[in-house]
Amino acid sequence: MMPDDRKPAGVRVPFGAIQRERPPAPSASAPYWQIACRSRDLRRSPRAVTIGDRPLVLFRDARREAVALEDRCAHRNAPLSIGRVCKGRLQCRYHGWEYDSEGRAAHIPALPDGGALADAPRVAKHYTLEQDGFVWVASGAARPAAEPYRFPHLGEPGWTSFVMQTRFRGTVEACLENFLDCPHATFVHRYWFRAPTAKPVRATVRATDDGAVAEFFEEPRKKSAVWWLLAPRGGPMQHTDRFVAPATSRVDYRFPSGLHYIISSSCTEVRDGEIDVFTVISFRWGWLGPLVRLYFEPLSRRIIRQDVDILAAQHANVGRFGAPRFRSTAADLLGAHIVAWRQAIAANAPPPAAGEPRDVEIRL
Repeated sequence: MMPDDRKPAGVRVPFGAIQRERPPAPSASAPYWQIACRSRDLRRSPRAVTIGDRPLVLFRDARREAVALEDRCAHRNAPLSIGRVCKGRLQCRYHGWEYDSEGRAAHIPALPDGGALADAPRVAKHYTLEQDGFVWVASGAARPAAEPYRFPHLGEPGWTSFVMQTRFRGTVEACLENFLDCPHATFVHRYWFRAPTAKPVRATVRATDDGAVAEFFEEPRKKSAVWWLLAPRGGPMQHTDRFVAPATSRVDYRFPSGLHYIISSSCTEVRDGEIDVFTVISFRWGWLGPLVRLYFEPLSRRIIRQDVDILAAQHANVGRFGAPRFRSTAADLLGAHIVAWRQAIAANAPPPAAGEPRDVEIRL
């Protein structure tokens, strides 16, 4: 067990403790935004999605705005996602009931008056919001108080971006920690992203108002395909890993030349043990950006596939033993912050407090 003075301020999960892989059941959890799909994937036809084990159907209404309803007809529970959109209403394939953007059965063809009932049947509606080319859906019935994470520099002049959607086996907590964990990269991504040098690296960790951040100093870049091709040979690299509650990671690499890479990943829990991760990679290479993307995008997809494989193996092994048995050390910089925040959200409790910086030495 690490001494108490090594714990980040406001974080309730101590280093060295056995941590649960999942937060408490989210029956009373505070609502937050999760990505359902990319905006370009929601066109004329309805789209079935599952978020937090809830089957939903997305469609565009008469104003071309995204609508999310429970994926069942109130009449005989046929899936609305196999129907079609008629003049901005979602029509059930079974009996033709049509639902408006509020989830109300606005037209029932079998009734003489078309079903213009004062107490028309309804299906549950979920709040939606479109931002940065994504359709976000509220995790609960209420509208979240905070706006969704905004992907930095997406679509800005001088920046090049691409998007990846990846299905992971595991938990949101496991995915977020993986994305923000430097030590695993020397083994899972050996020679692609990092190589073991055993060099001591100083890191500063701080709990923030919206999560936590780790900053690294004098980090090695030897024997790495990524940095050999995509970074200047000389000069320092500024590297920060940031957890943005409730379900987003952000990694920044900056160089004195003005070169800047940002990797943001937002997690959507599809169902127990399945996570959709929407990753936006933006980088500033000027006019060379589109050419750099030709190499960087397939390399990024290969690296994220390695993360998919290791997290699937971890998740399967947790299942074999019936429950997670995690033991953290000082080198696990942000894991405790992620768990503490998500436990607070799941319990609809106050989030962990921001705290003073804490210096840690790790080896990479």
